[in-house]
Amino acid sequence: MGGERWRPYATVAAIIEQNQRYLFVEEYLNNKPVLTQPAGHLEKGESLVGAVKREVFEETGWYFEPTHLVKIYRYYDPIKERAMLRTTFTGKALDHDPYAKLDDGIIRTHWLNYEEFMRLEPQHRGNVVKRSLDDYLAGHRHTLDLLADL
Repeated sequence: MGGERWRPYATVAAIIEQNQRYLFVEEYLNNKPVLTQPAGHLEKGESLVGAVKREVFEETGWYFEPTHLVKIYRYYDPIKERAMLRTTFTGKALDHDPYAKLDDGIIRTHWLNYEEFMRLEPQHRGNVVKRSLDDYLAGHRHTLDLLADL
C-alpha cells in the first residue's frame, strides 16, 4: 500500500458548566470571530488530561480539573482541510486568574446558557461544538480511567 500515512491532529476540549452556564471562547479564525469550547492541540510528550488543563488555562485564565471524558470525536475540519481527533472532557473550574495572558487570537470568554449559545449558532466554530455540548447534556460521561499513558 503506497501513499502518505494518515495522521489526524489530536486535540482536546473542555465543557465547563457553572449554574447552567457553559464556558466558551470567542476567537478569531481566518479574521472572523467564532465561538468554541476551550480547546487546542495535544503537544509532544503531553497527556490528554495535562493538555486540556493547559489549554483551558491558556485560553480562559481558569484552572480546570477534568472529572470525566464526554466523547472522542473524529471529524474533518473543512477550514483547515484536515482530519481531527477531539477528546472532549468535562470537569470543574477551580479558580480564575483575571490577569492571565490569554492565547493570541482569543477575543474574550463567555459564560452562556444553552439558549444564548444557540442564538449565536452562525458563530459556532463547527458542528462539533454543538454536538459536544448536546452529548454532555444527554449525560455522556466516562471515567478518566478509560485513558492510559504508557
